[in-house]
Amino acid sequence: MPASPSTARAINDRLALRLLQQDGPLTASQLKTLTGLSRPTVADLVERLQGAGLIQVVGESGAVRRGPNARLYGIVADRAHLAALDVRLGSVSVVVTDLLGATLAEGSLPIGSDTGTGPAVERAAALLERTARAAGAVPLHSVGVGAPGLIDPGTGELRDSTGLPAWHRGLVRELQRRLPAAVLVENETNLAAVAEHRAGAARDRETFVLLWLGQGVGAAVMLDGKLRQGASGGAGEIGFLPVPGVSGLPSAVNCEGGFHSLAGSAALCELAVAHGLVDPGEVTCGREEAAAVDAVRTSLGAGEAGEPFLKELADRLALGAAAVVSVLDPGCVLLAGAVGHAGGPALAARVEERLAAMSPLRTEVRAGSLGDGAVLRGALITARDAAQDALFAPEGRPAAYSSA
Repeated sequence: MPASPSTARAINDRLALRLLQQDGPLTASQLKTLTGLSRPTVADLVERLQGAGLIQVVGESGAVRRGPNARLYGIVADRAHLAALDVRLGSVSVVVTDLLGATLAEGSLPIGSDTGTGPAVERAAALLERTARAAGAVPLHSVGVGAPGLIDPGTGELRDSTGLPAWHRGLVRELQRRLPAAVLVENETNLAAVAEHRAGAARDRETFVLLWLGQGVGAAVMLDGKLRQGASGGAGEIGFLPVPGVSGLPSAVNCEGGFHSLAGSAALCELAVAHGLVDPGEVTCGREEAAAVDAVRTSLGAGEAGEPFLKELADRLALGAAAVVSVLDPGCVLLAGAVGHAGGPALAARVEERLAAMSPLRTEVRAGSLGDGAVLRGALITARDAAQDALFAPEGRPAAYSSA
């Protein structure tokens, strides 16, 4: 059935807004060319979107003579403010942006393991509130939160997980209570995959798997351009994958004995110590990730002397990658997280070579390009998508037309 006039207008408005967000500012003539709509239809939608406070004249095009046809239209960036949080085991980072993603304010805060749940929640929530105030008077519209652990696909809530701080779950609930904004929480590895897909090393891939290599290990699965969380939110919990070369097997509450025991930072520190790259006395509790990163960088800069460590590291990573590849055949695996970023293309090439010897399924291995900031970037993309879906609503009229 053909769309009703009101639905057709809403679809056209949304298309124009997306183009202005991605390619703007644009003139009315450029919008006509890009949308394929008639000149009167474009003139009508420009008037509607200006009246709704979603777009405004931001200048004139030098490509055409002065006058109405020269006006450049752009998204009203301060129509909404967005926030993203990267919640780690011992810290929280915050960024607040406008609707186009320009950073307005940011901050970070360490939260020690000896901090109680209540004080930790209050400190993290207060950091977000301070950062939002520093960004300006526009209230937050959407907040994206990246955290380790499982996200219940039915409720969208962070599930109780052994070994993870209780203040993570408390923070999400507190933000939902305090803020009028939509609060969206997602696993940190999944958000890194979203960021790499939209703005990083996987922009040309609709299907890939991201391996997160940091303090722990995880995977994110992107199939046909969609993130796949699994029936219980646990798709990609590769740390629990049973692998050869470790003693014992993982359990339902402990990934020791799984791939984590081969590729987690503590395991890589032990490997680096065995190869003489790290002094055992320098590896302190909570500093394993930094020590593992240093070991990878040192080995890459050591020439032939670093090859034994790199070969064994690539062998370990290829074991986990081979298991994923044999089931999903993604065609591309990204190495991300602090360790993956430190290894870069050189480590990725070694893993790809080892993987090719283990699997008949041709798989490209790449290094992620966004580094440790991928989680925060992915959380911001999630918040931005939510805000735009609300403001540029496709059904009926855009949400911003409401008089409420």
